[in-house]
Amino acid sequence: MIITVTMNPAIDKTVDIEKLQPGGLNRIQRVEYDAGGKGINVSKTIRELGGSSIAAGFLGGNAGRTIETVLQEKGIQHDFIWVDGETRTNTKVYEKTGEVTELNEPGPQITGEAVEQLLQKLEGYADEKALFILAGSIPNGVDKNIYAEITKRVHARGARVLMDADGELFRNALKAGPDIIKPNRVELEEYAGFDYRASVEELLGAAKDLKGQGIETVAISMGKSGAMFVRGDYQVKCPALSVKAHSTVGAGDAMVAALAYAWDKNLDDEQTVRLCIATSAGAVTTIGTKPPARKLVDELMKQVEIEKI
Repeated sequence: MIITVTMNPAIDKTVDIEKLQPGGLNRIQRVEYDAGGKGINVSKTIRELGGSSIAAGFLGGNAGRTIETVLQEKGIQHDFIWVDGETRTNTKVYEKTGEVTELNEPGPQITGEAVEQLLQKLEGYADEKALFILAGSIPNGVDKNIYAEITKRVHARGARVLMDADGELFRNALKAGPDIIKPNRVELEEYAGFDYRASVEELLGAAKDLKGQGIETVAISMGKSGAMFVRGDYQVKCPALSVKAHSTVGAGDAMVAALAYAWDKNLDDEQTVRLCIATSAGAVTTIGTKPPARKLVDELMKQVEIEKI
């Protein structure tokens, strides 16, 4: 069982324009709306891959009800804590050149009572067959140790944790020992103290250090440079696939979804890596935060090149 936790979900509003004119009139060519937030994006992708998950977190207001409706229509099970205030709307402005400008709202204020309700709900799902995905930002009122706290509580019941966060959330959560992590290159460089673009060897060293702390799998997304995977004695890197990209937004969430799906289906190392690269590449071809079709993912898996490091 996979449970995705989205502390700060959003309505993703995606608009296409010719070129952004700050301070001037901008005519929108196309608008797309979808339920979003990193964990929800992961749930949508898992569904498209053929798996299932339970989406949890906080929802509020009309935007929250819209997200709930979208999840119901997509056949995604959900179990959110309802809060006062309005779930945020995030606007992504895509220019014809590929440039993306993001306007993200802060989201509602979350009370300590609501946080505890969510923690107890998550504990109720935790057992040896459960994988919790902790992904994305947190709203106002939530302590930055929240991912560490969730990890401790569900670990106590035998569950596993896949974590995808940055900054203080990332550093704090590592202290609780998540089982799988998916930092991007910049996040890992920041954590490891590199104030420059680290080499593959340096990134591998940082990943091995994290593995030495008890983390089973470290997947590093590196944008146009592809990705690296450190999983036990299995250490590989893969170049990015050549696809017609609409936007890189959502590529990281797609990789997290592939990691979770692979865990749930008990895929081997090579199958896991191929699925991660293909799903991430497929995601950049879609509009907004929509997941790639499974048929496309299967086609892209055949193109993945794997190099041992």
